[in-house]
Amino acid sequence: MIYLKTDEEIELMRAANLLVGRTLAEVAKIIAPGVSTLQLDKRAEEFIRDNGATPAFLGYNGFPGSLCTSVNDHVVHGIPSSKVVLKDGDIVSVDCGTKLAGFTGDSAYTFAVGEVAPETLALLRTTKESLYIGIEHAVAGKRVGDIGAAVQQYCEARGYHIVRELEGHGIGKNMHEEPGVPNFGRRGTGPELRSGMCICIEPMVNMGSKNVIFDRDGWTVRTKTGKPSAHFEHCVAIRDGKADILSSFDFIKEVLVDREF
Repeated sequence: MIYLKTDEEIELMRAANLLVGRTLAEVAKIIAPGVSTLQLDKRAEEFIRDNGATPAFLGYNGFPGSLCTSVNDHVVHGIPSSKVVLKDGDIVSVDCGTKLAGFTGDSAYTFAVGEVAPETLALLRTTKESLYIGIEHAVAGKRVGDIGAAVQQYCEARGYHIVRELEGHGIGKNMHEEPGVPNFGRRGTGPELRSGMCICIEPMVNMGSKNVIFDRDGWTVRTKTGKPSAHFEHCVAIRDGKADILSSFDFIKEVLVDREF
């Protein structure tokens, strides 16, 4: 079942998603060599609760954190830990969700820790750009496959690989709703996009190979080659003519100042 949101509900969705953006910016302030991913998680939970919301990820299907923190070759769903300490040259995908006034926000950004190799920064840049390429197709009358095909074509043309086992999703009162939103596919296929649908588009892009491994912790997904993976995510409302991006990276930009990642 695909739930269409009213304009009022979409504004509630926007508030939840803007809080995610502000939370990611708070996390960005403390990302540095020597900081553990558990420290990032604690800061996020504190900020979310201080702003009258609850962490949407915490306890979701048993997940133990408020953030997913995925370092280097970890694609998504990394569990925050005091044992995972960021080092100069690392990248870390930070995926965050909030629950506010009954609706869910969800967005992700991959950050550079210190000085990162140019080829890794190129992966981050392509992945982030592919997110916006996908969003261009998130309009009423198109189909889910149009989004995935656009992301896939953009990334593969630059030598990168799309993870197949994971995808974006519908979102609303629940974290995951229909439809699924793969980052690959064929144009003109999949469910039709209708005004009022809200979806999360989240390219997960690897260097080396599309193949992934699911760790024994039941959550962490990493690249089979051990090479880096990048992940960016926006929540959008489907509209006529142009997608309405409900989440925001603007707060992150204010923190990073003269850096992109």
